[in-house]
Amino acid sequence: MKPRRTKLISKLVKTTIIRKDRELARYVPRTVPMSRKSLSGMLEQYGMVYIKPTIGALGIGVMRVERIRGEEYRYQDGKAKHVFSSFASMYASIRRRVGAKPYLVQRGIDMLRHLGRPFDFRVMVQRNPRGQWECTGTVARLAHPKKIVTNGSQGGTIYPSVQLLQRASGTRKAHRLIRKMEVISLQTARLLSQSDPALHVFGLDIAVDRKHRPWMLEVNTNPDPCPFTKVPDASMLRKILRYAKAHGQTYDLHCMKARRAPSP
Repeated sequence: MKPRRTKLISKLVKTTIIRKDRELARYVPRTVPMSRKSLSGMLEQYGMVYIKPTIGALGIGVMRVERIRGEEYRYQDGKAKHVFSSFASMYASIRRRVGAKPYLVQRGIDMLRHLGRPFDFRVMVQRNPRGQWECTGTVARLAHPKKIVTNGSQGGTIYPSVQLLQRASGTRKAHRLIRKMEVISLQTARLLSQSDPALHVFGLDIAVDRKHRPWMLEVNTNPDPCPFTKVPDASMLRKILRYAKAHGQTYDLHCMKARRAPSP
């Protein structure tokens, strides 16, 4: 079954709705449409940002842009890094790459790291067979050693959430953070579903910064359950598939690109 089209496909639309909620707005990094002026201003303010397609998935087209020092800039696209001696030359290069496709600029988050690589979390939220929103699974995603995105479809490694988080935060704080991410995700699903009541699943990408603050990077209306095939706890995947089936959706689980974490 193909996912139904929804007006919530735009990242900008979803971000705008969430940022109007006083409680949830605290967890959303500043995100604006990309232009020469907005990219320059965000780099001036934050030093590092991510740019991403307004409509897109699987980490395709996402770039990290940084102001290194003075008037030196760089961006990374996939595995390739590009360095420039001026903002103008860098922006011209970015524009050639993205063409007319609309992009967003998002404040960069200094994510927790493992093996020197950033990691974030995918939280699945679904309507259960009774129609109530429920968190059905959470996993951690460690970026490919040479890439800036954590997506399993881009070669990321999938870990049980607590396995990575407790190394950085300790076991007690790790469990509290996971619960906090689930609460944020449920609140977000309830809010966004007011704009499209027919939606029955969301996948939230949440980062945790060095101060252990969660940040909602993105909300997906057609999330891929493949990461959940790569962790030992199969109960999450079983529940995800059961709830999806209850709403008439099935998944093709040929998950070849995501990597399974080594045993602890």
